Amino acid sequence: MKNLFDDEQPKFVSDINVTPFVDVMLVLLVIFMVTAPFMMQGIDVNLPEVEAPAIKAEQERLIITVNKDGKVFINEYEVAMSDLTPKLAAIYANRQDKAGVFLKADKSLSYGYVMEVMSKIREAGIQDIGMITQLPTEKPE
Repeated sequence: MKNLFDDEQPKFVSDINVTPFVDVMLVLLVIFMVTAPFMMQGIDVNLPEVEAPAIKAEQERLIITVNKDGKVFINEYEVAMSDLTPKLAAIYANRQDKAGVFLKADKSLSYGYVMEVMSKIREAGIQDIGMITQLPTEKPE
């Protein structure tokens, strides 16, 4: 019969239990996967719908966006209308490629306002302006 107080010490297992760690990591992974699409930011623009061929662009071009409130953006950064020409001129002065820009304007804007933005772009020395539109949606008959 074995006595509990023998010289033989019980052996302890000192391994780390990784199951709770894996559980927490999986929960975090699911949370990031669900919330990642909501982190995408952009400028809300209701584009006109037209059928037109796509413009081939070899280099990445700047996108000038004008939202329904008339605010002007260079890529994602808001710019005052009076600062548009000097900022574009400064950007293109330091660029190797002198590719044009894409203009994305909300369809609710007046034609005159869009033309004013285009003239500011041309004053910066940019002659090649591509208009961004979206394809018309299918309407059930």
